[in-house]
Amino acid sequence: MDGQTALITGASAGIGAGYARDFAARGADLILVARREDKLEELAAELRAAHGRKVDVLAADLAVDGAARDLVARVEALGRTVDVLVNNAGIGTQGLVADTDADRLIAQVRLNCVAVVDLTRRLLPGMIERGRGTVINVASGAAFQPLPYLAVYAATKAFVLSFSEALWAEARPAGVKVIAVCPGATRTEFFEANGTEVVTASGMRTPEQVVKTTRAGLRRGKPSVVDGTANALLALLPRLLPRRASIAIAQRVARPSKSPAPVA
Repeated sequence: MDGQTALITGASAGIGAGYARDFAARGADLILVARREDKLEELAAELRAAHGRKVDVLAADLAVDGAARDLVARVEALGRTVDVLVNNAGIGTQGLVADTDADRLIAQVRLNCVAVVDLTRRLLPGMIERGRGTVINVASGAAFQPLPYLAVYAATKAFVLSFSEALWAEARPAGVKVIAVCPGATRTEFFEANGTEVVTASGMRTPEQVVKTTRAGLRRGKPSVVDGTANALLALLPRLLPRRASIAIAQRVARPSKSPAPVA
């Protein structure tokens, strides 16, 4: 990645910070994006000191209408060319759709879907023109399964997976790599920040493992990858079980402790 510039959203912690550390160690310059400017500045200082890379910090809330457009304008004002785009920022809310704040649900769609499409559309043409580039979209193991009590989150990640795999086919002839990365439960701030509970039989993965899986998938030219063997096996289950049974199992797994009992 020597000399390339990577723009990473949701870079203040977790998987986003994992990508930033890995890319900087491999010679990339960075544009770090998230809402928490103080956390971004801390990470930027760490990476500049450790690797001597150029790191710009752009605080932004990509769930706000027009935020992706404004972010690209700020990148252009810096005179930076984005070679690698990592759409990692995302939020999720656990609970019944009927009981969840409507604005928060819409914010999930804007951040998890609209911002991904908007940023990709604005930066992809330059990559195609240059004949090289990489788009990494962070989906989720939830992309493979409707999840009651995480209904909007799972649906947004299913969108990211489908969008990315289709874009992989469109961009590949131009020399641009696209991949959807589907982590399972990972040791990040996601669950605490989004009010969700961790329910996993496969153990928690680390951001470093997710990044390693991403690199392997890109080397192999895959349109998507699932992080972790156990998570990959779980992703296959919805294809093997009857739809009603699959949803019922997911309902029991994802149900918050205070939610009504699942209906068979």
